[in-house]
Amino acid sequence: ETGDGRLPTKMEVDFSGSVDTSLPEAKQLAEGGRLEEGLEKLLNLEKQTRTGADMVSTSRILVAVVEMCFEAKNWELLNEHLMLLTKRRGQLKQAVAKMVQKACEYVDESPDLETKLKLIDTLRAVTLGKIHVEVERARLTKKLALIKEGEGDIAEAAKILQDLQVETFGSMDKREKVEFILEQMRLCLANKDFVRLQIISKKISIRFFEDDKQQDLKLRYYEMMISLGQHDGNYLTVCKHYRAVFQTPCIQEDEEKRKQALRHVTLFASLAPFDNEQSDLMHRVLAERDMETIPTYLTLLKRFTTKELVRWTQFCQDYEKELCEGTPSSPATGVFSASEEGQKNWKELSKRVVEHNIYVIAKYYTQIRIQRMANLLDLSIEETEECLSKLVVAKTVYARIDRLAGIVSFQRQSSPSQLLNDWSHNINDLMALVNKTCHLIQKEEMVHRTLANKAKETATA
Repeated sequence: ETGDGRLPTKMEVDFSGSVDTSLPEAKQLAEGGRLEEGLEKLLNLEKQTRTGADMVSTSRILVAVVEMCFEAKNWELLNEHLMLLTKRRGQLKQAVAKMVQKACEYVDESPDLETKLKLIDTLRAVTLGKIHVEVERARLTKKLALIKEGEGDIAEAAKILQDLQVETFGSMDKREKVEFILEQMRLCLANKDFVRLQIISKKISIRFFEDDKQQDLKLRYYEMMISLGQHDGNYLTVCKHYRAVFQTPCIQEDEEKRKQALRHVTLFASLAPFDNEQSDLMHRVLAERDMETIPTYLTLLKRFTTKELVRWTQFCQDYEKELCEGTPSSPATGVFSASEEGQKNWKELSKRVVEHNIYVIAKYYTQIRIQRMANLLDLSIEETEECLSKLVVAKTVYARIDRLAGIVSFQRQSSPSQLLNDWSHNINDLMALVNKTCHLIQKEEMVHRTLANKAKETATA
């Protein structure tokens, strides 16, 4: 197929014999110091093979031109001929692809960075908009992005790599596509561009990671997604990501990594705000057999799944040292480190304890005095009102505060129609019970009457 969009042309003349003769002669001229003469000889022959639609011979000539320029270490001439040969009218796509593939091999053999950048720029220019060399262009772009990153220009490196839409490349292997997307995500993360990171991450289907051969890519992907979730403060999402890491076969095979991943799952499940999904996830984690190998985290999870009040002072005595500093048998996770992020997480955990206690109070009380509730929560009245108000606004708890009386009511007020429906339902239940009782009484009377009649008949006989 030709490079100018025309339909494929059938080979008209076979120039393989001429090429077999001319190639050694041209290389001999190049080795003798007459490189331009050798190239001129090949270029004249290239015109004949191209117009004759001899793809094999044209490919051999184009590759030979590139090789001769490289062996002569004439990088300027190499760049010029790459541009020249790709722009020729009716150039064959397969021949251009082979020439570009050969030139790409010389990128890493460039004598200095300036020469390397010029060659990459030339190759990216000649491959722009050409589907048949899209994979080569993507690889060159990745090399250019790594060079920019090495120079400290992360923003430019991210911008260069983001221009690639590798998910649309039909000729690229699926694993290589995912590697490119992961590299785009890594540069976005390094550039702290979390919005674009979120968008790019959706290009990868997590079903791809079901293949055990892709475990290394799966761990890289979830490592960056965990960083994104922590930045957004989405603890439930982070918990799910760590659970996916925990279920990875290579993590399951390593006992220490398995335990550490499960510790993270437990902590982030505890940090996540309460809702139905979070509650279901906590019970699923609690059912994991490996939880028995980390007893401290097991008891921590049970504290949040048991409908009992948790005293924060006692909670700190039981868990603060191991969660923040770790022990020889249970290393710290870093979730509650001395950093700003760690301190923020510890404050969030204290909020979760307060929220858990409010759920427990709402379960066992219909009404409670605000002063008594504050004592149970180890908070002031103002802090108690604030925490309760947030839960009510989030619609996770129903409550009404009577500030004049100082009473909190957790009982939802029913509408008149609901009250009427409840009354009607209760009356129906009562009448059903009365009917059943009457039926049982009649049954007993009939049984006793029958027994009495039989006893009379027996006495008479």
